[in-house]
Parts: sequence; structure tokens; C-alpha cells
Amino acid sequence: MSTEQIFEPHILIDADACPVRDEVYKVAQRHQALVTVVSNSYLRVPAHAQVHQVIVDDKADAADDYIAQRANQCSVVITADILLAERCLKTGSIVLAPSGKPFTPETIGGALAMRELMVDLRAGAGSENIGGPAAFTTKDRSRFLQILHESLVQMARARPN
Repeated sequence: MSTEQIFEPHILIDADACPVRDEVYKVAQRHQALVTVVSNSYLRVPAHAQVHQVIVDDKADAADDYIAQRANQCSVVITADILLAERCLKTGSIVLAPSGKPFTPETIGGALAMRELMVDLRAGAGSENIGGPAAFTTKDRSRFLQILHESLVQMARARPN
């Protein structure tokens, strides 16, 4: 039995409210990457050997915990959750927001600080509407496709021969 580590790109999707699942399936198939769709309820996923769905219970952070426990240097994690992004970066994963914005060790601190600021503003706003994230655009979708493709190419180049 060989002790050689097997490299297999794996995409983990924090799927509840993820607007780019279909794009992930297409790019993953092109790159022969496995996809795990993690959600709190059933979602329609393609019937393909590379795509697996995991339904976790509805307790807080169940999907995040599942993803963070399985993320590693061969993973691309798709999430808008900044706290999950931070956890996955610590495992060596590539982490992308659905907008195509990569989370990196250099940018995660600023993202966490902005998240905390928004939580504080919303808590102090009472009934005033502070607003949420910007609307998802076609440009975001296009940027996401390009960054996901580039991330999988980068992983393939780093693969040991």
C-alpha cells in the first residue's frame, strides 16, 4: 500500500442561498473536480458521479462545521459566510465568495472587521434599515466563473507529479 498522498480537487459549497451552484457544476465537470453541496434542506443537484449532496441538521452552524472539518489544501470552498471563510483559510483551502471575490489570509481580517462593524450598526439602528449586501449581478457571475476556473488551474499546477 502506497503512502503517497492522492491529490483530488474538491469543491465544497455552502449551498443554502448560493446563487452560483449551476456554475460550479459546469466548471467542476470541466476540471474533473468533486463537488459536495452542503445545505440544511434538500436542493436539486445534478445526477452526476462527481456531485454529492449532504443535508445537515438545522442547528446553527451545522453546514459550516461540516465544511470546515473537511476543507483542506485540495479544497475550494464557496461561501459568503466570512466566519466560515476564516476557518477554511486556516486549512489551506482556496475560499471564494459567490461574487467571485476571493478571501485570502491577507484580506480576511478586514472582512471580519467590516462584518463586526455591520453587526454593531444593525444592532444600534433599531427599526432603521441599514441595508444588506449589494444585489448579485451578471458581472459577479462572470467574475466568479473566471476565478473558480483559475483557482482549479492553480491547484492542478501545484499538484505533485
